[in-house]
Amino acid sequence: MNTRLINTQTAKTQMANTRCPCGQNQHYSECCEPYHLNVNTAADVETLMRSRYCAFVFQEFQYLLDTHHPDFLNGLTIALLAENASSTTWLGLTVDEANQTANHGTVTFKAWFLHDGIIDAIFETSQFERVGGQWFYTTGEQKQAKLPKRNETCICHSGKKFKTCCLKKIS
Repeated sequence: MNTRLINTQTAKTQMANTRCPCGQNQHYSECCEPYHLNVNTAADVETLMRSRYCAFVFQEFQYLLDTHHPDFLNGLTIALLAENASSTTWLGLTVDEANQTANHGTVTFKAWFLHDGIIDAIFETSQFERVGGQWFYTTGEQKQAKLPKRNETCICHSGKKFKTCCLKKIS
């Protein structure tokens, strides 16, 4: 069995009784895990986006494909999603805005990560479409993220200043 898969499964087991990485103040087992296990479907676009972020954290690539509108996959596969997964550490999620109508929605967010010693973010306004009662990610408009200043609150939501927390991870 793949060592990375074992490590991811171990992390999920340990995470079941700790705070969910999506940023909601719930345990993973009560928050995003039911979506990843296909027990529940997201009732709104913000919940779907948060569960998709958590799927990146735990490498739940099938869930990412299952919640991506099939008309917008553009060749996306599990193999493509997994390409940089082993060298990426997800640090935190910030949702700036979420809006939806009956069948369309948007979420603007920053998903902070560490990759090859560099902290960056996916800063995006994501588009969602509701089909057959289920929300799907369609496309996103990328934006340029700026690292917080040294004395600002850390991106990982630890409550510490950036300089005493995640800034120390930069090589």
